Amino acid sequence: MAPSQSMTRSSLAYSPSPASSSPSSPSTTAPLPSTSLQIHSQTPSIHAALAGAAAGLVSRFTIAPLDVLKIRLQLSPHSTSSSSLVSTLNTLLRTEGFTALWKGNIPAEALYLLYGAVQFTSYTTLLHVLPRNLPFSSSSTSNSKTALSPLHPLLAGSLSSILATTTTYPLDLLRTRFAASGTSPVYPSLLSSVRTIHSTEGPSGFFLGLPAALLQVAPYMGLFFGLYEGLRTPLNRLASRSGDQGLWGWAGGPDALAGTLASMSAKTAVFPLDLIRKRVQVSGPMEGKFIYGVDRADGVKEFRTTGVWSTGKRIVAREGARGLYRGLSIGLIKAAPASAVTMWTYERVLGGLKVVDGNKVDR
Repeated sequence: MAPSQSMTRSSLAYSPSPASSSPSSPSTTAPLPSTSLQIHSQTPSIHAALAGAAAGLVSRFTIAPLDVLKIRLQLSPHSTSSSSLVSTLNTLLRTEGFTALWKGNIPAEALYLLYGAVQFTSYTTLLHVLPRNLPFSSSSTSNSKTALSPLHPLLAGSLSSILATTTTYPLDLLRTRFAASGTSPVYPSLLSSVRTIHSTEGPSGFFLGLPAALLQVAPYMGLFFGLYEGLRTPLNRLASRSGDQGLWGWAGGPDALAGTLASMSAKTAVFPLDLIRKRVQVSGPMEGKFIYGVDRADGVKEFRTTGVWSTGKRIVAREGARGLYRGLSIGLIKAAPASAVTMWTYERVLGGLKVVDGNKVDR
């Protein structure tokens, strides 16, 4: 059932301002909230899908070079020092050229487009459904409105991300394999990669590493949305009280800062699972052709194991515990602009769609 258009955001926890009406309400007279992410149960699903897709596309193009460098570092058995990052970048530019920083960008753009649409749509839908169907939900006796518990964004973020991850996982695997290709391409084209994987590894080949991804995404997105929802309200209040736009402008505003802090905290917590997923994704019949796909010392294929636990144990045994955090620094650097651009774009596109809907109603 569609949410009532008379329901205001002040009936929900984590609301930035009681004066802001539901964005699904065409009759709202409150100004567009430029400093509050409108991910909540009153956002129309089509608006969430369009805004989420646009945010994913813009974010992916912006951080593509950082993503390629992170993948290369995660697959590398070498040092985790900052000099390794510089060395990786120099080697890539010298041997593969500047455009190599966008390797795998086509499946990645499709991944971010579909992932953003599925994630934000399911998140807003779940925020509408969960408060009415869970025992820890609370309702106002005066108007029967259901209030958000702190557990609602946590659970909705986890479930929506599991759905989005599973739906788009083949694209994620293709992105990793293209980014892990060295001077000699493993696959001549995107279509060729799909055909080769299907013929040599079967349908399950497109889902190598999915268990690690699902183990990673639930706590990551649960932590991310939970922290974001908890941070954005006090940060917006602090920004309103300070009145210093220049102070907040460097961070892209309180919403962008909340997204950055939430993303970096959540990413650090689950990073070992992300690294394991990348290692498993380049396993299989073609693994020796990927960069770092063969151990230099004994010729044993580095990514032979495909289980989450066995891969993790292998990494610790051969590289030490630090091996589970290869590429963390660039991952955190990437997290800041990626989350800020995603949330900023989502908010602006959603606000623009609201204006368009309002103009249609006025006419």
